[in-house]
Amino acid sequence: MPVAFSFRKAIAGAGLALAAAACQSNSTSSDTTTPAANAAASPLSAGTWRGVLSAQGQEIPFLFDVAQDGGQPTVTLRNGEERLKLDEITTAGDSTTIRLGVFDAALVVRADGEGKLKGSWVKYDAGKPYRVPFAAQKGDQALFSDDYQDGNKLAPVIAPELMKGATYRVTFTGEEGETTPAVGIFTYDKTSGAVAGTFLTTTGDYRYLSGNIVRSKTGDFRMKTSTFDGSHAFLFDAKPTKPAFTELQGDFYSGLTGHETWTATLDPTAKLPDANALTGMKPGQKKLDFKFPSIYEGASISPSDPKYRGKVVVVQILGSWCPNCMDETNFLAPWYEQNKQRGVEIIGLGYERTTDQALAAQKLLKMKQRMNVGYDLAVAGQASSAEASKSLPQLQKVLAFPTTIFLDKKGEVRKIHTGFSGPGTGQYYEAEKAEFNKTIDQLLAE
Repeated sequence: MPVAFSFRKAIAGAGLALAAAACQSNSTSSDTTTPAANAAASPLSAGTWRGVLSAQGQEIPFLFDVAQDGGQPTVTLRNGEERLKLDEITTAGDSTTIRLGVFDAALVVRADGEGKLKGSWVKYDAGKPYRVPFAAQKGDQALFSDDYQDGNKLAPVIAPELMKGATYRVTFTGEEGETTPAVGIFTYDKTSGAVAGTFLTTTGDYRYLSGNIVRSKTGDFRMKTSTFDGSHAFLFDAKPTKPAFTELQGDFYSGLTGHETWTATLDPTAKLPDANALTGMKPGQKKLDFKFPSIYEGASISPSDPKYRGKVVVVQILGSWCPNCMDETNFLAPWYEQNKQRGVEIIGLGYERTTDQALAAQKLLKMKQRMNVGYDLAVAGQASSAEASKSLPQLQKVLAFPTTIFLDKKGEVRKIHTGFSGPGTGQYYEAEKAEFNKTIDQLLAE
């Protein structure tokens, strides 16, 4: 998944504070709240809330819904069309902890007056203490405020390309001048007044982004989008540098420290390098040779195990900390249940942000249970591209999480696909699934 340079490094495995977006792990975070504590009154009341994370002098907003389920509150994060239900919620004293799905993170909040919350977004698995101030207010509100209250009303006139769906050729530039190509896809919904879209890069996509077109006190129009999925907090703020939003220039903030600038030019033909050609096997190598411990104590997993012989095997390189990996897993888990009888297996190789094998297995097991993963998962190593490459020496390199490797019935590597275009990318997601199925069909037919 791509984002600020620091995040991209984390995704590719370099392990930065993903700046903020999420991807590290080396500490435990067991919930020690007692049943008695759960009986304390929660400050969460039913309705829609606007939450704000404060970092780098910026506000990163997101919407969430609170409902009651059997007398217990549930929280649903809203990112564009995405809905992420959170049901691990405990209250002790005046503090309520909202666990953020499969990620080792939480919102820890308390009441701050009628219909208001304050607290922190806490990353338990960060290499250093990681807290971002959080506040929320109840009531339907736009993600971004508009000084004139007319930005969205004028959007069809000032940004006509967005009305029909715009594709941009994008370049992100890091603090040290390094650049990364991307493709931006955005649309404007006249009914809701919302801008929605995402960015695709060679290591994945930025998932669901949503926001508004606003006008500042100086009369400048800007397109602002954000997302918060529990693991990442992103803000994209851009102004048009040519009429009709055909060219944009902006800033990208991710969490506490991640920052890049970016430019975008309207280009319906914009595309990325072939995801199937970014890495490969080393000269003379045809098969993967690994044996990693299973997430279940005492067992191990190898592609040479009898279970996989004579079958088409998909090897998924993933981490429970990685939202793009979760997008791919959300596709693969039900796909496996529907297709395993055809003679195909999946092995998930988990690279976690901890050196503790038992803790890594625990994180992967939680993912397996929450996402109904029926295929085998192994603890393969630490979450970095360098470590993943070292653990799979037959590969040239591992560039990103996820990476998907296809083995034929003879156990030979036939294809290596870097990254994953998830559901937030629309037609690219549909193409991703179609290509996956085509590859499997071809290998099964051999």
